[in-house]
Amino acid sequence: MTLLGAVRRPGFLASAWPWRALAYAATTAAASALLWLALAVPLVPLVFAVRVLRTGTVSLTGAGGRHLFVATVLGLAGLGLLALTAPPLAVAVARVERWRLRLVDLAGGHAPVRGGRLYTDPATWRAVAYLPLLGVVAPVWLAVLTPVALLVVSTPVSAVYRLTVEDDILRVVERVALGAVLTPVLVYLTAWSGGAHAALARTLLCAEPEPSLTEVARSRTRLADAFDAERQRIERDLHDVAQQRLVSLTMQLGLARYDLPADSPATAAVAAAHEQAKTLMVELRDLVRGISPRTLRELGLRAAVEELAAGSSVRVTVDAGPERFPPPVERVAFAAVAEALANIVKHAGASRTAVTVRRADDRLAVEVRDDGRGGADPSDGSGLTGLADRAAAAGGRLLLSSPPGGPTVLRVELPCAS
Repeated sequence: MTLLGAVRRPGFLASAWPWRALAYAATTAAASALLWLALAVPLVPLVFAVRVLRTGTVSLTGAGGRHLFVATVLGLAGLGLLALTAPPLAVAVARVERWRLRLVDLAGGHAPVRGGRLYTDPATWRAVAYLPLLGVVAPVWLAVLTPVALLVVSTPVSAVYRLTVEDDILRVVERVALGAVLTPVLVYLTAWSGGAHAALARTLLCAEPEPSLTEVARSRTRLADAFDAERQRIERDLHDVAQQRLVSLTMQLGLARYDLPADSPATAAVAAAHEQAKTLMVELRDLVRGISPRTLRELGLRAAVEELAAGSSVRVTVDAGPERFPPPVERVAFAAVAEALANIVKHAGASRTAVTVRRADDRLAVEVRDDGRGGADPSDGSGLTGLADRAAAAGGRLLLSSPPGGPTVLRVELPCAS
């Protein structure tokens, strides 16, 4: 979930997101001020060069020549300092900004995979391109918000003043009503501007594995539909026959346990069999739920994914809408999330995972992103190849990005036209 996504939802003002937006705006102002302070050294020679050019007569001889020489030396010195300090400064700023993104983006910001040395890495120059956004654009939108904030703050203050000095109840009510109207306006303006700034920051500073996603090998010749039908048949047989008989057996063992004398040698054996039957019943119930989750059938993909996330040992955030999709699409998407979360728990060593479910036109995109060690390989006998087959049979595709060191991103794209 991001700030831009939260501001579009009902109940935004009653959630914690307005406070996150205000915190992001305040820290943006502090970060912008610190950036200008850090850039003061390389910018001072450039400022003096411009002043020399403006105050002196520029020519190639006499005093004009000296002014031109001084301005050139100062300008070259400033540009040299800027070229030396801007890239490492941008990388440091990017690190701080990715940390700040957690205020307005529950998935946080992942560091990009380095593609070379400092001055030859594209990620470095994207971070350099972010500096004007933080140093120039951010102060502009904060300056636009400042008058509204001052008006909101001054409204109750002036109301109290009028009440204590003029004793004008009507004017006090008018001021309070004006403050009540302007406060949501300030909150939404702060949220929209901060959310847009964070979206640009994520685009420039965070890992974007989409261009490097590689499609997992697939085979359309496999009978995915027949496989789904067989799974449903097995689920029905387990639920309607095996599970019911096991329930009856458990009840009979329980009754027999109480009919036997306490000192009978058979009592311990029947008690052990009773406990084993109850354990087997729980395991069978979990197996049936895994084959065909009831939550998925009755409540949809979001509820089923949230149930998976709640049962995971890794912290999982889910960003999905309540929309329903065709049952085959929901089954493939759910299987992808279940397989990804299982692999993360077993192999990734991740501390945080984000699941995003989005519909764009006639396609459903399900993405699972974790901050683990990476290095996932579909050829190692994992279930990813099987998922790729199922996605391909449904007319979609499965894509994976997992460089060593992470992050790992698994995405399933499926057609979902009504």
